[in-house]
Amino acid sequence: MNKQVCAVDGSIKHEINLADEVFNIEISDGSIYHALKNELANLRLGTASTKGRSEVRGSGAKPWRQKGTGRARSGTRSSPVWVGGGVVFGPKLRDYSYKLPKKVKRLAIKSILSLKNKEDRISIIEDFTAESGKTKELLKVLKNFFPDEKTVIILHKDDAMLKRAGKNLPNLRFLKYDRLRANDLFYGKRLLILETAVLKLNEFYGASN
Repeated sequence: MNKQVCAVDGSIKHEINLADEVFNIEISDGSIYHALKNELANLRLGTASTKGRSEVRGSGAKPWRQKGTGRARSGTRSSPVWVGGGVVFGPKLRDYSYKLPKKVKRLAIKSILSLKNKEDRISIIEDFTAESGKTKELLKVLKNFFPDEKTVIILHKDDAMLKRAGKNLPNLRFLKYDRLRANDLFYGKRLLILETAVLKLNEFYGASN
């Protein structure tokens, strides 16, 4: 399928082909769910931790003798029944991350791109950069498209100056075509894809891969 390519001023220049196997597939809700869940799990920090009876600081001496005191026998002050003692079955440091099969992740990305295309939330723009690295230079471009909505710009290469220009725009994210994140794509209201990035996406996520 073909889609119009716009200049930085918003005018239409020409058309470009969007590969059907990338931008027009049957949407897989299941793969999108698993990709979103995987990314959130990989970001999760399992930092909750408690000390067991063997980790509590203190003497290992018996608090009082076994017999003759009239009190219940006790062997250590780190016992969980004592105040300041260890915690029974408390949380420990853990890693929640796990690997998602490559085919599932690729299917999820293509499904999200197809969903955004179906909803007409994708715009193609000619390759551009912000040579000065200033935000106002980038805003001149964005105002011709959708400056007030949560936008993801997909690049064909890392562009330090362009990223610098958009660093303090809270509704803007930059992604490289081969390092797309499902969460950013799915929750982004609009996708602004550079012309060369479209060609890269067609190749990278195409049927031959």
